[in-house]
Amino acid sequence: MTIFKEKIDEEYLTLAETKELLADVEADRTADEDREMRYELARAIEHVNRFAVLEPEEAQELVDQLLDFEKVDEATAYKIANLLPQDRDELRAVYAQERYSLSGDELDEILNVVAKYA
Repeated sequence: MTIFKEKIDEEYLTLAETKELLADVEADRTADEDREMRYELARAIEHVNRFAVLEPEEAQELVDQLLDFEKVDEATAYKIANLLPQDRDELRAVYAQERYSLSGDELDEILNVVAKYA
């Protein structure tokens, strides 16, 4: 017998928001001595603690500002907010999978917004 799980909803999260959620899970697990953390959960917590530099409100504000740009869709805005690229090459790497490329001016506009938060 195979049990399938149905995907009910999907939403993007910034690392800062993920850090908050995983902190709650970690607190629940440490409070209950019978439940230990699985390896994957421990690695996820370690990852967000290392790479989340913004507060959740700041990260969401950055995403909102990035969404104002024409060539920044929701998924890309969250990628940029999570990676906080510092130069054109890092930002181009985010757009490497897209069917279009950005001009130097467009890259600079996005980097200027990111620089306010990084």
